[in-house]
Amino acid sequence: MKKVLSLILAVMMLAAVCVGFTSCGKDEGKTASEKTWVIATDTVFKPFEYTDENGDFVGIDVDILAAVAEDQGFKYELKSLGWDASIAACQAGQADGMIAGASITDERKSTGWIFSDGYFTATQCMTVSASSDIASFDDVKGKTVAVKTGTQGASYAESLKDKYNLKITYFEDSPTMYQAVIGGQAVACFEDTPIMLSSIKDGGLELKVVEGTENEGSPYGLAIFNSDNQEFLDMFNKGLKNIKENGTYDKIISKYLD
Repeated sequence: MKKVLSLILAVMMLAAVCVGFTSCGKDEGKTASEKTWVIATDTVFKPFEYTDENGDFVGIDVDILAAVAEDQGFKYELKSLGWDASIAACQAGQADGMIAGASITDERKSTGWIFSDGYFTATQCMTVSASSDIASFDDVKGKTVAVKTGTQGASYAESLKDKYNLKITYFEDSPTMYQAVIGGQAVACFEDTPIMLSSIKDGGLELKVVEGTENEGSPYGLAIFNSDNQEFLDMFNKGLKNIKENGTYDKIISKYLD
């Protein structure tokens, strides 16, 4: 009876992994170019991934992946899951990789992230309410700041926590984090600079970036969490190199960033 129950549980777990991922299991035995690769991404990280006024999923990451796939001739299925869910899907084998403005860091590499070549370098910064008189890190000593869980913005705030006695509140997505600052639940938030500037400009948010608070930054990369998917990473790197050389990459960046 125990063996039967164990078998049933194993089948149920495998079914759960495959729910919602139409390519699960159907690509066994196919070459890297024949397989449909499942790629997870964030949902709200403008201008890298977001939904436009027509309801279409767009952004720098979305266009780069499409351009690389066309260059290399591989098929993929993009899943808009959110940051934490994208990581979890990759770690559980529900997705083959993720592209979501993920900064390449030694800490992430040490925990199993395997990155592509960098495709965009971004800094992180501190942002406050448009009416705030906060002008430096000294002005937020002992106060509550907001971050998005698992991001470089969060890591940046955490690196300053002891020096400035920061009280850090964590949020699952950027829009909720922004509203916490606008609504006064936090005096500031930490976010990737291009994301913050784009959100303020396009979203009309009553926020402002505090000058001089940017860190050195790091490049974004596509990530896999299983070395068995190295073929896909190799294709991505080759395609990324090609679209940078033929001008496609520059057109994508210019499309979303001045």
